[in-house]
Amino acid sequence: MSDKKLYTREEFEELRNNSAGRMAAYEKLQADALNVLVKADHYRWIHQTNWFGEPILNLPQDMFALQEIIFNTRPKFIIESGVAWGGSLLFYSTLMEVLGGERIIGIDTYIPDDLRRRLASHGKLSERLTLINGSSTEQDTISQVKAIVGNCREVMVMLDSYHTHEHVLKELRLYSPLIGKDFYLVCGDTVVEDVPKQVHRSRPWGHGNNPKTALLQFLEENNRFEVDQNLKNKLLFTCNADGYLRCRKD
Repeated sequence: MSDKKLYTREEFEELRNNSAGRMAAYEKLQADALNVLVKADHYRWIHQTNWFGEPILNLPQDMFALQEIIFNTRPKFIIESGVAWGGSLLFYSTLMEVLGGERIIGIDTYIPDDLRRRLASHGKLSERLTLINGSSTEQDTISQVKAIVGNCREVMVMLDSYHTHEHVLKELRLYSPLIGKDFYLVCGDTVVEDVPKQVHRSRPWGHGNNPKTALLQFLEENNRFEVDQNLKNKLLFTCNADGYLRCRKD
């Protein structure tokens, strides 16, 4: 007779959370994982995932984290700054097709016509998408977003555009008021602060000037949000460590 323990769901959740906490505290494992991520980035690992044929410029582990957030919170609106190839917009729309929701808003300074055509070719998934061509921090862009969202606070925001401290901090300040209690503000690519100073691609951002530094300043001045530590603990490979912010209060 097998002596294997059969867990209840509650016991299994406790086991998972405890294991994730120990994994997060294992400094060498965390350093090894970051080293793998840095080395793999030389081969554009984070660019290798597609959704409905369009690239997602994010790790699958982070996309699963976003899926978990969306499943648990059921936002009516998802706003993403940084459209890139649009794969993440289709990913969110697929989840909304199953879970419900009203609209996904993608914001970027460059949205070519061929991308618009591809994103418009997915039937029901396309119907939920609104693309705004402009800077995420321009007043006209903010006005368009507010016109779509209205007074709804069941909003999730994903910031993944221009990664300088100044720009991301401005995004955090502008978009955080749209988010109601228990919904999420996700700050992408906080990993920039943690990777070695010399990386293979030159960018206007780097150590001391990146999404994580902006996020830390934002958390000092805004007590409505907190890092979802349980979610962070289980993401061994992530570009968004500390970047999953849950709204604590209205």
